[in-house]
Amino acid sequence: MEKGKLKEYWATNLKYLIGLLVVWFVVSYGFGIFLAEPLNAIRLGGFKLGFWFAQQGSIYIFVVLIFIYVTLMNSLDKKYDVHED
Repeated sequence: MEKGKLKEYWATNLKYLIGLLVVWFVVSYGFGIFLAEPLNAIRLGGFKLGFWFAQQGSIYIFVVLIFIYVTLMNSLDKKYDVHED
């Protein structure tokens, strides 16, 4: 891969990582800790929403983030022709 394309590939990869880490931070710390009290006014499946994010919701979101990252990286690998067959 050319050096310019390699730089572009890694810049896109870092953009994906930063975006997903921001979501991770907002869900785990923001919804589970900082905004737990206001979210607890809402109930989801019988549980307070702030509690749900702290205990279960953040785990579900993390798993979804993993699948999103894999999908994004597979498409990026195909775009730059560095995918594995």
